Amino acid sequence: MIESGKEKPMLEHLGLNVYDLKTMVDFYSRIMGLRVTDRGMMSRINAEIVFMSSDPEVHHQLVLASGRPEAARPGAINQISFRVRSLSGLKEILHRLDSEGIETLDRMDHGNAWSIYFKDPEENVIEVYAKSPWHVPQPCRFDLDLDKSDDEIIAITAKRVKETPGYMPAEKREAEMRQRMARA
Repeated sequence: MIESGKEKPMLEHLGLNVYDLKTMVDFYSRIMGLRVTDRGMMSRINAEIVFMSSDPEVHHQLVLASGRPEAARPGAINQISFRVRSLSGLKEILHRLDSEGIETLDRMDHGNAWSIYFKDPEENVIEVYAKSPWHVPQPCRFDLDLDKSDDEIIAITAKRVKETPGYMPAEKREAEMRQRMARA
């Protein structure tokens, strides 16, 4: 455990070795709204590398590098998760997926977030989620019907989480975690 007051690294970006760089850049641009911030060759590994971000203050949130071997098995990555600001933002992404013919794997109400899951062109599982104002111990899974209005979804989740052991407002959980992390 890192002592209190010591530097604690924060996860900032993810890099993927890909089979088809053009297809992957197109997918993450069209579906996730990421923009290319830089690109070039990495001579050390003889690969083209593309840096992408959705935040003008963050040079890159995703790095895509060409040259993934054809024989490469699926990697150790469980999923790549992106947060949107609201349920309506989540519905916008779902509409984008539907219009592109991209099948969703699942739609979940986690109590602390509402999520949709799908795969990118190279079979990496992508989660897009919106935070809820509540915390419940994870893992937690309820069905999510995104055809309902935002108000209906929020009311359904509120009822569910209040019946879940360990429920609390997200602000309270975040305050507890700040204290725990400050001591660690």
